Amino acid sequence: MGAPNSMTKKQVVECIQRKRSLVAADLRGVDLSGLCFDDMDLRGAKLAECNLARTTFRRANLESASFWSTDCKDACFDYANLESADFDFSNLDGATLRHAKIRKTVFPLSHVALEDVKRSVSHGTRLRMTRPD
Repeated sequence: MGAPNSMTKKQVVECIQRKRSLVAADLRGVDLSGLCFDDMDLRGAKLAECNLARTTFRRANLESASFWSTDCKDACFDYANLESADFDFSNLDGATLRHAKIRKTVFPLSHVALEDVKRSVSHGTRLRMTRPD
């Protein structure tokens, strides 16, 4: 269930279909799994605690977006702008970051190695998360 002022999945799908901006949108806690956000502007969007499994964000602008504690399993962030985005406590297992901009991006580095992040950015390899101790 989303935050009190958050958008519904139906409203998000409508914005995607009409190519409307989602800048600073409050999407916290919404199940958005499998949606295509390719080329969308989501700067500053609140995506904390969302289900984003198998979601694509190719070439999306996600600068300063919050993905705190989000399920991004098998998501695609190829060519996306992730500068200053926050993925702390997120599940990035199987996600790809090919040629993504990651300056000042916060990753759950206790569960994914920085070298793996860099390899995904340069070669498009899938991230593999380690289990918490």
